[in-house]
Amino acid sequence: MHELIKTNKTIPFMRFRWGAWLVSGFLLIASIASLAVNQLNWGLDFTGGTVIEVGYERDANLSEIRSTLDSNGFPGAVVQNFGTQKDVLIRIEPQEDVNAQEVGESILQLLKNTADGEVTMRRIEFVGPQVGEQLTEQGGLAMLTALICILIYIAIRFEWRLAIGAVGGLAHDVILTLGLFSVLGLEFDLTVLAALLAVIGYSINDTVVVCDRIRENFRKYRKGDAEEIINGALTDTMSRTVITSLTTILVLLALFFLGGALIHGFATALLFGVIVGTYSSIYIASSLALALGVSREDLMPPEVEKEGEDLEMMP
Repeated sequence: MHELIKTNKTIPFMRFRWGAWLVSGFLLIASIASLAVNQLNWGLDFTGGTVIEVGYERDANLSEIRSTLDSNGFPGAVVQNFGTQKDVLIRIEPQEDVNAQEVGESILQLLKNTADGEVTMRRIEFVGPQVGEQLTEQGGLAMLTALICILIYIAIRFEWRLAIGAVGGLAHDVILTLGLFSVLGLEFDLTVLAALLAVIGYSINDTVVVCDRIRENFRKYRKGDAEEIINGALTDTMSRTVITSLTTILVLLALFFLGGALIHGFATALLFGVIVGTYSSIYIASSLALALGVSREDLMPPEVEKEGEDLEMMP
């Protein structure tokens, strides 16, 4: 047995990398297919329009509300419960030369005329279509810029194989999180975009810790192949990974269940992203670097020839 195995009781993570790749490949294909077919349920921040939240005295009939709006000049309105069965969120497409307050008052009056009980206005928001289009473009550029900067940073600090593995893991996390929102039809707004960027930061932090330990173990242990070295590095960082992930997940579970509907999408994206990010640090970033052929020679520090060394060797 190699020295690494004797000292650490290494967990053979890389033994299961092929199964992990099959699962990740299936989820990636499903996510991309859903994004192509169903796309994302863009929120008001990106599409523009008017959002109205109303409260009912009794449980609201969503189908009746939709038919009322369709027959009174508001076709295609998105109507859904917001927190409870008595709270309703209505999203109206942008309308030219119409004041958002007037739209809200007219819709409130329509709902009062057809509702069985009191209907109250909770809030009303309006975003222009040009602002929504600009936010969509800038949000996509922000995510792309973050991935490119991380690729450059990891390539400079470590090695290009580890850099590709790290960015591959980040792309894996982002696509799966977007796929979750597409499959479930959850609203994608600016808070969810902020959560995605936070997921990128959390995942790369975990990956940097793993890459640093991989480099350290390659330099420390002279025996053992690349797979054993990577297994040892993952085992060494496992306690740190578990503690960090669990404490983060506990906080996010509190936000998910107790934070209210306004941050439900934010908590969902972060909760799913942290779980997937922890998994990708082990089975995507590390195994991808292994598949690209990372070796001890790639991570050893360059030898610096001392001045006068050649003269000392001369007879």
